[in-house]
This record gives sequence, structure tokens and C-alpha cells, in this order.
Amino acid sequence: MWTDMGNMHWGWIGFGALHMVLFWGFIILAIVVLVKMLSGTDDSIHRSSIPSSIEILNSRYARGEIERDEFEQKKNDLATKT
Repeated sequence: MWTDMGNMHWGWIGFGALHMVLFWGFIILAIVVLVKMLSGTDDSIHRSSIPSSIEILNSRYARGEIERDEFEQKKNDLATKT
């Protein structure tokens, strides 16, 4: 009778150790994700928020800051630079 309880006890310790490892793994993962989100080092976000030179040129032309001739000249200049 007492030997069965002893074996059951060791089973619960192993089960508890597994839960402890999973718990701390989750905590560490959550901290890493939180730090990454707060630091804002995701390059894809930065690349998409910076307009390209042709987009800037198009918006200047749309706002009327530059004339059609100047727009075409700058667009050709940009096409030859890339």
C-alpha cells in the first residue's frame, strides 16, 4: 500500500517539473515578444512607411508644386539612376 503511494508521488513530481518548465518558457517567450514589440525594430514596418522618391515626385505633381515638364524630367532622371 505505501509503495504505491511512493510511486505516485514521483509521478506527480515529474508532472510538476514539466509544468514548471512550460510556465517559465511561456514567461520568457512573453517577455521577448513584449520587448521586441516595444523596441520597434521590425524592418518591414520601417521600409513600408518611408515613401520612395517616385512617390514623393508623384505627390508633389498632384499637389501642383511642380509643372508637367519638370515632373517628366525628374521622372526620367529617377528612371536612369535606378
